[in-house]
Amino acid sequence: MSHFLAKASLAALIALSSIPLAGSAAVAAPQTDFVVKAQYHYRPPVRGCSPMEAIRKARYSGLRDVRISNITPRRVVVAGRDRRGWDRMTFANVRGCPLMYR
Repeated sequence: MSHFLAKASLAALIALSSIPLAGSAAVAAPQTDFVVKAQYHYRPPVRGCSPMEAIRKARYSGLRDVRISNITPRRVVVAGRDRRGWDRMTFANVRGCPLMYR
């Protein structure tokens, strides 16, 4: 019976001594505020035909050595070479770069 009382008192002592530690840990938690901020890089939307997209479409259509010839609010003109010689392609300056004429 004395072993039972010794073990019970030891368990009660450990239980009582751990209560203030849990309380101090709970108090310490709000003092350490770690704020994690996500960084978002804003890219403005492309409203018209970007020159790189016009060059990419002209290369896909068969032009080589493609370069931007002229950019206006309505059209993007690229020039390059194909099998017959120099050629130009004109794209509308809207989203998607639709081909106006070649």
